[in-house]
Amino acid sequence: MNTTPSKSTTPSTTTPPAGTTDPAEGSADAVTEEATAKDTLVKDPAKGSVTDSPAKDPATEDATGTPSDAVDSGTAPDDLSGQADDADDAEDLEPDPFDEARHGVGAGAAAVVSAALGVVALTGAWTGRVAAERETLIGQIQTSGGGSAAQQISEIYGDAWHTTALVNGVFAVLALLVGVFVLVRPAFGAPSERPQPTWVRAVATAGVALGVLGVLISAGMYFDLFVSLPTAGAPAGG
Repeated sequence: MNTTPSKSTTPSTTTPPAGTTDPAEGSADAVTEEATAKDTLVKDPAKGSVTDSPAKDPATEDATGTPSDAVDSGTAPDDLSGQADDADDAEDLEPDPFDEARHGVGAGAAAVVSAALGVVALTGAWTGRVAAERETLIGQIQTSGGGSAAQQISEIYGDAWHTTALVNGVFAVLALLVGVFVLVRPAFGAPSERPQPTWVRAVATAGVALGVLGVLISAGMYFDLFVSLPTAGAPAGG
């Protein structure tokens, strides 16, 4: 018979030595730190990298309004459009050199034509000479069968003289009309912002003066005011 009393064993609680960490507590702390790190790390979608900046609180954004980035991006296009409008206005205010060069070209050309027609009216043109020669030939044909001396003078010389005066008078009238049109053109139609150039008015005035002078001379030639036709003397009696 066993008289030795039975010994009851109780689970012993051992205290870890100083300086050691409980594995359970260590794993819990690791999980907590990992969760905190995930909360603090924010991925920037624009750069494709992870930054350590904390995420923005939506409540704070709602309370303060739009973020600063949105404000900057919203105001930048307005500033650029304002600068573009100012540049366009500055370009509109500057005179176009091509418009300045084209201004008065038509009026200047008409003024030169008027002056040229006035010179032709005074000096004569080849058209007047051809017309005079034609009248001379017609007079010779008409008087070839016989005629008096006065008739020959009128048909051969007088008609050619009058024809030359008529042609020169036509050129003089054209010079007068074109010059007057150039001078009075600014008074009609849409008003121009710039006045007519001085040289255009000067040349047009010269054309008008030459036209008036040509008309007067041509009229005097046609009506034999300056020089009369020669007359044939009476034949001497035998």
